[in-house]
Amino acid sequence: MTVKANTKPGTKKNSFLFAKLGSPTSRITGIAVVFLAVALVLAARCVYIQGLDLEDNAGKGLTFIIGTGAIPAARGTIYDRNGDVLAQSQPAVNIVTDPTIIATNGLVTDYMGMRDKLKASAGPGIIAGILQANLGGDFDTYYDKLATASTEAGDPIQYALLAQTVLTYVNLKITEEVSSLGYVGLFSKLSPIRTYPNSSLASNVLGFMIRDDELNADNEYLWVGGGGLELALDVNLSGIDGEEVYETSAFGRIPMGSSVLKEPQEGISYTLTIDSGLQYMQDQRLAAAVASARARAGIAITLNIKTGEILAMSIYPTFDSNHPESADDADLQNRAVILMYEPGSVEKVLTMAALVDQGIVTPETRVIVPGAVASGGTFIKDSWYHDTLQLTAAGVIANSSNIGTVLLAREMDKATLVSYLQAFGLGASTRVGLPGEESGDLPDATMSDQTRDQIAFGQGLSVTALQEATAVAAIANGGMYVSPRIISSATASDGHSMDLPEQTVRRVISQDSSTMVLAMMESMANMYPQFTTIEGYRVGAKSGTAEAIDPACGCYRGFVASLVGVAPLEDPQILTYVVLDHPEGDNSGLTVAGPPVTDILSVALARYGIPVSTTVPWNYPLTW
Repeated sequence: MTVKANTKPGTKKNSFLFAKLGSPTSRITGIAVVFLAVALVLAARCVYIQGLDLEDNAGKGLTFIIGTGAIPAARGTIYDRNGDVLAQSQPAVNIVTDPTIIATNGLVTDYMGMRDKLKASAGPGIIAGILQANLGGDFDTYYDKLATASTEAGDPIQYALLAQTVLTYVNLKITEEVSSLGYVGLFSKLSPIRTYPNSSLASNVLGFMIRDDELNADNEYLWVGGGGLELALDVNLSGIDGEEVYETSAFGRIPMGSSVLKEPQEGISYTLTIDSGLQYMQDQRLAAAVASARARAGIAITLNIKTGEILAMSIYPTFDSNHPESADDADLQNRAVILMYEPGSVEKVLTMAALVDQGIVTPETRVIVPGAVASGGTFIKDSWYHDTLQLTAAGVIANSSNIGTVLLAREMDKATLVSYLQAFGLGASTRVGLPGEESGDLPDATMSDQTRDQIAFGQGLSVTALQEATAVAAIANGGMYVSPRIISSATASDGHSMDLPEQTVRRVISQDSSTMVLAMMESMANMYPQFTTIEGYRVGAKSGTAEAIDPACGCYRGFVASLVGVAPLEDPQILTYVVLDHPEGDNSGLTVAGPPVTDILSVALARYGIPVSTTVPWNYPLTW
């Protein structure tokens, strides 16, 4: 029986080619033919690109062959005296994009299928949504930058800044989300962010960072010091940026391309004299004093008398250095070096120091103090009404008598008084290195008699809180003026120490004169123990209540209350000075500034292990 093949019209099962490819050997031969055909097409394309179209493609290659990028230097760290970080740079990045890559999702246009094109067209919207969800901001702004791949002239846009100073963990989250959806085209550039771990602690000293209005070559805003030491030391803290030069193409950086790296040089790091523990306590105590006195503002300074080191410098109201944009402009300033005011009766100890050093006065010098004294067509009075008093010089200080101080000061010529006040640092910047420091105002020797009388008890001149604190510290330091300092050391990125400006040290009054003035200050402290007592320590103090000048009218309006304290008197180590601007109600420096001074001073003495006093107080008579 003959069997016929089961065939249908139109089939090719009986064709020679089908039969041949049915065997393994034939299939291998067919695949080889296909690969050969593809190779011939690619070879032809290469000939066209490198031969027939050489000029056009070479031009493109030259245009995009080299890319450069800045590598920002890490900003120097600021430490307190104990090595605790006060300001540091935290890793962060700028997120940038190449819109030409976004437009094709990183694929070559000639080889994109319809599905690839649809996915790429959805990319700007999807990526913009991811950015908004993680960073906030405006969706349309992100979208426009991602979707605009060329200029109006048709030139490709290969760089657009999407976000600045994004924390690295946030950037990683964004990158993972974009990648998980199969998109490419976002890149990151190092851009460290400045952080202040203790928020508002010593913020008026440290300062803050602000965005520079000028754009860099990559159309990015830079951050620079905007106040405090961040501003004063900005160049040194900033360091020197590095640079990377690399190969790139029309589709971005070539992964295996060659590159040349110039390492950045980290900024100089600084250690301050500030003690963050004491600073925190002083900040809190000053804030409470300002609130209690209902004052506009307050200043507190604690100094090491021997070295001039500023252990704590507090300003209130203050701000968080991480968020300076939330503060009033006035609160961003360091009032301890910017606010000029008449010091009031604290100035009397400087006047008395000059008189004592000239041999005109001793603590027991007698003076008849009437109820008022004529001066320049008006009368000078004391803060309390009294008939004629018989006071000693120590009694004049203890009672804070304006009249007694004026009568004693008239025994010294004006030029000599001015020279002493200048030697104490008045009328000149302390050069502590804080930005915006004022010099105050000190009349010269041609001043009128009335001005001389006013200066004697703390009016007619202006000072900063740091000037006045340093001047009193000179009296307590055996008569030696030591300019204040707030920077303890500076260290370069390679570890070597940097030179710092030398402190100014000079003798103003003798050791004996210093002892006598301290005895007068102890008389005042002993006269008002409820405000100035520190258990176990002999304390010297002087209060001040001065009328405040209102610039709007050029007249006196309101008061500035203050008090300075030093201890222990047998060997003074620590000074604290508190100034309250425009307290309401009680304006006595003794009652509103005395308690915070003793609280701060007592903590500082214990913190630094200063031994308690073992000597007996001086006991000069106050009257005769």
